[in-house]
Amino acid sequence: MAKVCTKDIIEKFDLELISGEEGINRPIVTSDLSRPGIELAGYFNFYPAERIQLIGKTELTFTERLNDMDRQDRFERLCTDITPAIIISRGMEVPNDLLEASERESVPLLRTRQKTTRFSSLLTNYLESKLAPTTAVHGVLVDVYGIGVLITGKSGVGKSETALELVKRGHRLVADDCVEIRQEDENTLVGTSPELIEHLLEIRGLGIINVMTLFGAGAVRSYKRISVVMDLELWDQNKQYDRLGLDEEKMRIIDMDLPKLTIPVRPGRNLAVIIEVAAMNFRLKRMGVNAAEQFSNRLADVIEDSE
Repeated sequence: MAKVCTKDIIEKFDLELISGEEGINRPIVTSDLSRPGIELAGYFNFYPAERIQLIGKTELTFTERLNDMDRQDRFERLCTDITPAIIISRGMEVPNDLLEASERESVPLLRTRQKTTRFSSLLTNYLESKLAPTTAVHGVLVDVYGIGVLITGKSGVGKSETALELVKRGHRLVADDCVEIRQEDENTLVGTSPELIEHLLEIRGLGIINVMTLFGAGAVRSYKRISVVMDLELWDQNKQYDRLGLDEEKMRIIDMDLPKLTIPVRPGRNLAVIIEVAAMNFRLKRMGVNAAEQFSNRLADVIEDSE
Protein backbone atom coordinates (compact mmCIF):
# COMPACT_ATOMS: atom_id res chain seq x y z
CA MET A 1 0.00 0.00 0.00
CA ALA A 2 1.37 3.43 -0.98
CA LYS A 3 2.32 5.78 1.86
CA VAL A 4 0.80 8.74 0.03
CA CYS A 5 -1.21 9.13 -3.14
CA THR A 6 -2.58 12.00 -5.22
CA LYS A 7 -5.87 12.00 -3.32
CA ASP A 8 -3.99 12.76 -0.09
CA ILE A 9 -2.40 15.95 -1.42
CA ILE A 10 -5.74 17.07 -2.88
CA GLU A 11 -7.29 16.85 0.59
CA LYS A 12 -4.25 18.23 2.43
CA PHE A 13 -3.85 21.38 0.30
CA ASP A 14 -7.50 21.79 -0.78
CA LEU A 15 -6.56 21.53 -4.47
CA GLU A 16 -9.10 21.95 -7.25
CA LEU A 17 -9.47 18.79 -9.36
CA ILE A 18 -9.99 19.87 -12.94
CA SER A 19 -9.66 16.58 -14.86
CA GLY A 20 -8.18 13.06 -14.68
CA GLU A 21 -10.26 11.99 -11.68
CA GLU A 22 -9.64 8.30 -12.44
CA GLY A 23 -5.99 8.73 -11.46
CA ILE A 24 -6.39 10.28 -8.00
CA ASN A 25 -5.26 7.03 -6.34
CA ARG A 26 -1.91 7.00 -8.14
CA PRO A 27 1.01 6.51 -5.73
CA ILE A 28 3.54 9.28 -5.12
CA VAL A 29 6.96 7.64 -4.79
CA THR A 30 9.28 10.61 -4.40
CA SER A 31 9.26 13.95 -2.59
CA ASP A 32 11.08 15.61 -5.51
CA LEU A 33 8.96 17.92 -7.67
CA SER A 34 9.52 18.76 -11.32
CA ARG A 35 9.18 22.17 -12.98
CA PRO A 36 8.93 20.94 -16.61
CA GLY A 37 10.28 24.04 -18.33
CA ILE A 38 12.90 22.29 -20.44
CA GLU A 39 10.40 19.55 -21.33
CA LEU A 40 7.91 22.12 -22.61
CA ALA A 41 10.78 23.44 -24.74
CA GLY A 42 10.94 19.98 -26.33
CA TYR A 43 13.71 18.13 -24.44
CA PHE A 44 12.27 14.94 -22.89
CA ASN A 45 15.43 12.79 -22.74
CA PHE A 46 15.56 12.82 -18.94
CA TYR A 47 11.94 13.61 -18.15
CA PRO A 48 11.20 12.55 -14.50
CA ALA A 49 7.69 11.29 -15.20
CA GLU A 50 7.32 9.72 -11.73
CA ARG A 51 7.40 13.16 -10.06
CA ILE A 52 4.57 15.61 -9.51
CA GLN A 53 4.74 18.20 -12.31
CA LEU A 54 4.34 21.77 -11.07
CA ILE A 55 3.57 24.34 -13.76
CA GLY A 56 3.90 28.01 -12.90
CA LYS A 57 3.46 31.29 -14.71
CA THR A 58 6.81 31.01 -16.53
CA GLU A 59 6.07 27.58 -18.03
CA LEU A 60 2.47 28.37 -18.92
CA THR A 61 3.20 31.66 -20.67
CA PHE A 62 5.99 29.95 -22.63
CA THR A 63 3.52 27.44 -24.09
CA GLU A 64 1.47 30.32 -25.50
CA ARG A 65 4.38 31.04 -27.86
CA LEU A 66 4.30 27.50 -29.30
CA ASN A 67 2.31 26.61 -32.40
CA ASP A 68 -0.75 24.41 -31.89
CA MET A 69 0.94 21.17 -32.98
CA ASP A 70 3.99 21.58 -30.72
CA ARG A 71 1.90 22.66 -27.75
CA GLN A 72 -0.37 19.63 -28.09
CA ASP A 73 2.65 17.29 -28.45
CA ARG A 74 4.40 18.68 -25.35
CA PHE A 75 1.33 18.38 -23.14
CA GLU A 76 0.67 14.82 -24.34
CA ARG A 77 4.23 13.80 -23.50
CA LEU A 78 3.90 15.34 -20.03
CA CYS A 79 0.98 13.01 -19.28
CA THR A 80 2.25 9.45 -18.73
CA ASP A 81 0.82 6.41 -16.99
CA ILE A 82 3.09 6.96 -13.95
CA THR A 83 2.75 10.73 -13.54
CA PRO A 84 0.94 11.21 -10.20
CA ALA A 85 -0.37 14.72 -10.94
CA ILE A 86 0.10 17.97 -12.84
CA ILE A 87 -0.51 21.06 -10.72
CA ILE A 88 -1.16 24.56 -12.04
CA SER A 89 -0.26 27.33 -9.60
CA ARG A 90 -1.60 30.88 -9.09
CA GLY A 91 -5.11 29.77 -10.11
CA MET A 92 -4.22 30.26 -13.78
CA GLU A 93 -6.37 29.21 -16.70
CA VAL A 94 -5.68 25.67 -17.94
CA PRO A 95 -4.94 25.23 -21.67
CA ASN A 96 -7.45 23.01 -23.49
CA ASP A 97 -4.67 20.83 -24.91
CA LEU A 98 -3.43 20.00 -21.40
CA LEU A 99 -6.98 19.39 -20.23
CA GLU A 100 -7.62 16.89 -23.02
CA ALA A 101 -4.27 15.11 -22.56
CA SER A 102 -4.75 14.67 -18.80
CA GLU A 103 -8.27 13.34 -19.26
CA ARG A 104 -7.13 10.91 -21.95
CA GLU A 105 -4.26 9.50 -19.83
CA SER A 106 -6.14 9.79 -16.48
CA VAL A 107 -3.45 12.07 -15.05
CA PRO A 108 -5.00 14.22 -12.30
CA LEU A 109 -4.85 17.88 -13.32
CA LEU A 110 -5.00 20.07 -10.23
CA ARG A 111 -4.96 23.78 -9.50
CA THR A 112 -3.90 25.88 -6.51
CA ARG A 113 -4.21 29.61 -5.90
CA GLN A 114 -0.85 29.74 -4.10
CA LYS A 115 2.31 31.09 -5.71
CA THR A 116 4.55 28.48 -7.30
CA THR A 117 7.60 28.76 -5.01
CA ARG A 118 5.53 28.89 -1.82
CA PHE A 119 3.42 25.89 -2.81
CA SER A 120 6.51 23.95 -3.94
CA SER A 121 8.06 24.41 -0.49
CA LEU A 122 4.91 23.34 1.38
CA LEU A 123 4.35 20.29 -0.82
CA THR A 124 7.99 19.17 -0.62
CA ASN A 125 8.00 19.39 3.19
CA TYR A 126 4.76 17.40 3.37
CA LEU A 127 6.00 14.66 1.03
CA GLU A 128 9.38 14.38 2.77
CA SER A 129 7.56 13.84 6.06
CA LYS A 130 5.22 11.23 4.60
CA LEU A 131 7.83 9.37 2.55
CA ALA A 132 10.61 9.38 5.16
CA PRO A 133 12.07 5.97 6.19
CA THR A 134 10.21 4.65 9.23
CA THR A 135 10.57 1.98 11.91
CA ALA A 136 9.05 1.09 15.27
CA VAL A 137 10.93 0.58 18.55
CA HIS A 138 9.71 -1.00 21.78
CA GLY A 139 10.20 1.69 24.39
CA VAL A 140 8.99 4.99 25.83
CA LEU A 141 9.65 8.47 24.43
CA VAL A 142 9.62 11.42 26.83
CA ASP A 143 10.45 15.11 26.41
CA VAL A 144 12.78 15.94 29.32
CA TYR A 145 13.93 19.58 29.49
CA GLY A 146 13.49 19.84 25.72
CA ILE A 147 15.56 16.70 25.05
CA GLY A 148 13.84 13.76 23.38
CA VAL A 149 14.76 10.76 25.55
CA LEU A 150 14.02 7.28 24.20
CA ILE A 151 13.82 4.86 27.15
CA THR A 152 14.43 1.24 26.13
CA GLY A 153 14.86 -2.04 28.01
CA LYS A 154 13.34 -5.47 28.47
CA SER A 155 9.67 -5.83 29.29
CA GLY A 156 8.96 -5.26 32.98
CA VAL A 157 12.17 -3.37 33.75
CA GLY A 158 10.24 -0.23 34.68
CA LYS A 159 10.11 1.97 31.57
CA SER A 160 6.48 3.04 31.92
CA GLU A 161 6.77 3.61 35.69
CA THR A 162 9.80 5.84 35.09
CA ALA A 163 7.88 7.75 32.41
CA LEU A 164 4.99 8.24 34.85
CA GLU A 165 7.35 9.69 37.46
CA LEU A 166 8.85 12.01 34.83
CA VAL A 167 5.37 13.21 33.84
CA LYS A 168 4.59 13.89 37.52
CA ARG A 169 7.77 15.98 37.68
CA GLY A 170 6.55 18.19 34.83
CA HIS A 171 7.96 16.52 31.73
CA ARG A 172 5.94 15.40 28.72
CA LEU A 173 5.02 11.97 27.38
CA VAL A 174 5.21 11.33 23.64
CA ALA A 175 4.72 7.55 23.36
CA ASP A 176 4.57 4.47 25.55
CA ASP A 177 5.27 0.83 24.63
CA CYS A 178 5.65 1.45 20.87
CA VAL A 179 7.49 4.43 19.39
CA GLU A 180 7.08 5.06 15.66
CA ILE A 181 10.24 6.68 14.31
CA ARG A 182 10.80 8.41 10.99
CA GLN A 183 14.06 9.78 9.63
CA GLU A 184 13.23 13.22 8.28
CA ASP A 185 16.79 13.98 7.15
CA GLU A 186 20.33 12.72 7.64
CA ASN A 187 20.57 13.83 11.28
CA THR A 188 16.97 13.92 12.46
CA LEU A 189 14.88 11.12 13.93
CA VAL A 190 11.35 12.06 15.01
CA GLY A 191 9.29 9.81 17.29
CA THR A 192 5.50 9.66 17.52
CA SER A 193 2.92 7.41 19.13
CA PRO A 194 0.63 5.04 17.22
CA GLU A 195 -2.81 6.65 17.09
CA LEU A 196 -4.41 3.74 18.96
CA ILE A 197 -2.33 4.24 22.13
CA GLU A 198 -1.66 7.99 21.96
CA HIS A 199 -1.51 9.64 25.43
CA LEU A 200 -1.86 6.25 27.15
CA LEU A 201 0.45 4.61 29.70
CA GLU A 202 0.31 0.97 30.83
CA ILE A 203 1.28 0.47 34.48
CA ARG A 204 1.43 -3.15 35.68
CA GLY A 205 -1.02 -3.71 38.53
CA LEU A 206 -2.84 -0.46 37.73
CA GLY A 207 -3.75 -0.89 34.08
CA ILE A 208 -4.01 1.70 31.33
CA ILE A 209 -4.17 5.37 32.25
CA ASN A 210 -4.78 8.44 30.09
CA VAL A 211 -1.97 10.87 30.84
CA MET A 212 -3.66 13.85 29.19
CA THR A 213 -6.89 13.30 31.18
CA LEU A 214 -5.03 12.90 34.48
CA PHE A 215 -2.31 15.54 34.14
CA GLY A 216 -3.62 17.89 31.45
CA ALA A 217 -2.68 18.81 27.90
CA GLY A 218 0.69 20.14 29.05
CA ALA A 219 1.80 16.62 30.04
CA VAL A 220 1.80 15.22 26.49
CA ARG A 221 3.03 16.10 23.04
CA SER A 222 2.39 14.56 19.63
CA TYR A 223 5.97 14.16 18.40
CA LYS A 224 9.55 14.85 19.45
CA ARG A 225 12.99 14.72 17.89
CA ILE A 226 14.97 11.90 19.53
CA SER A 227 18.35 13.02 20.89
CA VAL A 228 19.52 10.27 23.26
CA VAL A 229 18.70 6.67 24.19
CA MET A 230 18.55 5.52 27.84
CA ASP A 231 18.65 1.72 28.07
CA LEU A 232 17.39 0.34 31.38
CA GLU A 233 18.75 -3.07 32.40
CA LEU A 234 18.61 -5.11 35.61
CA TRP A 235 21.76 -4.67 37.69
CA ASP A 236 24.40 -7.28 36.91
CA GLN A 237 27.09 -7.40 39.63
CA ASN A 238 29.46 -9.13 37.22
CA LYS A 239 29.26 -6.34 34.65
CA GLN A 240 31.45 -3.26 34.61
CA TYR A 241 29.36 -0.10 34.20
CA ASP A 242 30.76 3.21 32.99
CA ARG A 243 31.49 5.41 36.02
CA LEU A 244 33.13 8.39 34.33
CA GLY A 245 31.05 8.94 31.19
CA LEU A 246 34.03 9.02 28.83
CA ASP A 247 32.98 5.97 26.83
CA GLU A 248 30.06 6.78 24.57
CA GLU A 249 27.89 3.94 23.27
CA LYS A 250 25.79 4.28 20.15
CA MET A 251 22.46 2.81 19.08
CA ARG A 252 21.73 2.66 15.35
CA ILE A 253 18.17 3.47 14.30
CA ILE A 254 17.47 3.42 10.56
CA ASP A 255 20.59 5.22 9.20
CA MET A 256 21.55 7.26 12.25
CA ASP A 257 23.66 6.56 15.35
CA LEU A 258 22.23 7.97 18.58
CA PRO A 259 24.13 8.40 21.88
CA LYS A 260 23.17 5.58 24.25
CA LEU A 261 23.46 5.42 28.04
CA THR A 262 23.02 2.13 29.90
CA ILE A 263 21.32 2.67 33.27
CA PRO A 264 21.46 -0.31 35.70
CA VAL A 265 18.23 -0.81 37.64
CA ARG A 266 18.04 -2.01 41.23
CA PRO A 267 15.92 -1.12 44.29
CA GLY A 268 16.64 2.31 45.73
CA ARG A 269 17.75 3.99 42.50
CA ASN A 270 15.61 6.96 41.46
CA LEU A 271 15.53 6.46 37.70
CA ALA A 272 13.50 9.60 37.00
CA VAL A 273 16.12 11.81 38.66
CA ILE A 274 18.94 9.97 36.88
CA ILE A 275 17.25 10.52 33.50
CA GLU A 276 16.62 14.19 34.30
CA VAL A 277 20.29 14.71 35.14
CA ALA A 278 21.38 12.73 32.06
CA ALA A 279 19.22 14.97 29.85
CA MET A 280 20.66 18.14 31.40
CA ASN A 281 24.20 16.74 31.07
CA PHE A 282 23.51 15.95 27.41
CA ARG A 283 22.48 19.58 26.85
CA LEU A 284 25.67 20.77 28.53
CA LYS A 285 27.79 18.52 26.30
CA ARG A 286 26.11 20.01 23.22
CA MET A 287 27.11 23.45 24.55
CA GLY A 288 30.71 22.30 24.92
CA VAL A 289 30.80 21.56 28.67
CA ASN A 290 31.90 17.96 29.34
CA ALA A 291 32.36 17.24 33.06
CA ALA A 292 33.93 13.81 32.42
CA GLU A 293 36.57 15.24 30.10
CA GLN A 294 37.29 18.09 32.52
CA PHE A 295 37.81 15.59 35.35
CA SER A 296 40.00 13.38 33.14
CA ASN A 297 42.17 16.37 32.15
CA ARG A 298 42.42 17.52 35.79
CA LEU A 299 43.43 14.01 36.87
CA ALA A 300 46.05 13.83 34.13
CA ASP A 301 47.48 17.17 35.27
CA VAL A 302 47.69 15.94 38.90
CA ILE A 303 49.46 12.75 37.82
CA GLU A 304 51.88 14.73 35.64
CA ASP A 305 52.69 17.15 38.47
CA SER A 306 53.35 14.32 40.92
CA GLU A 307 55.91 12.64 38.66
